[in-house]
Amino acid sequence: MKVAIVRIRGPIRIDRKTEHALTLLGLNKPNHCALREATPALTGTLKLIQPYVTWGEANDDTIKLFDKNHTLPLHPPRKGYGRKGVKIPFAKSGAYGNRKEKINDLIKRMTN
Repeated sequence: MKVAIVRIRGPIRIDRKTEHALTLLGLNKPNHCALREATPALTGTLKLIQPYVTWGEANDDTIKLFDKNHTLPLHPPRKGYGRKGVKIPFAKSGAYGNRKEKINDLIKRMTN
């Protein structure tokens, strides 16, 4: 299973450990997307960087966007990330955290 990870927040007030984890994933700037294989190590990393990214299971259409690259720069999403903004979890109508299959809708809004 492939996981699509999108960075939604910038570098302000971020500790070194979190910034290093984002760099290792290739998420150097906001609105960059990375495609990774789901592993226990990735799950632990996502818990560390959770307030700065949103992620979910990628479908075939999303995987085709990446070609041979594992990281893809995107545009800001049309109609925004969510009603309450990027500092609130997705479960509470915000932006960050696990979106499950809805990550594909977000990436589609960011590519068109």
